[in-house]
Amino acid sequence: MKTAKFAIGQVVRHRLFSFRGIIFDVDPQFANTEEWYQSIPAEVRPNKDQPFYHLLAENSETEYIAYVSEQNLLEDDSDEPVRHPQIRDLFDRRPDGHYEPKRQSRH
Repeated sequence: MKTAKFAIGQVVRHRLFSFRGIIFDVDPQFANTEEWYQSIPAEVRPNKDQPFYHLLAENSETEYIAYVSEQNLLEDDSDEPVRHPQIRDLFDRRPDGHYEPKRQSRH
C-alpha cells in the first residue's frame, strides 16, 4: 500500500480541472462506489490502488465536496485562503496561512 503524499489540512489543486481545496480525509486506496468510478471517462480514470482524498473544494463558481486520486492532485502554492463554508467546522487557519484540524474536546 502506498503512503499518502498529501496531508489533512493541506491545500491542493486538481491537475486537470480548475478547482482546489483542503484535504479533510484520506483513503489509502479507492473507497467510493463502483458506479462513481465508472462515471469517470476511461481515458482519465485513475487507478484504484492509490490514495484518494476528500476535499472541501471550490472553483470560481461554487464550493462542494470532491473525491480525488493522488495522481490528479498538485500542491497549491498560491497562499490564497480557501473560502469553503465548512472550513471553520473542521480547521483553524494559523497565522502563517496553513490549516490545522480543530482539536476535539473530550468530556
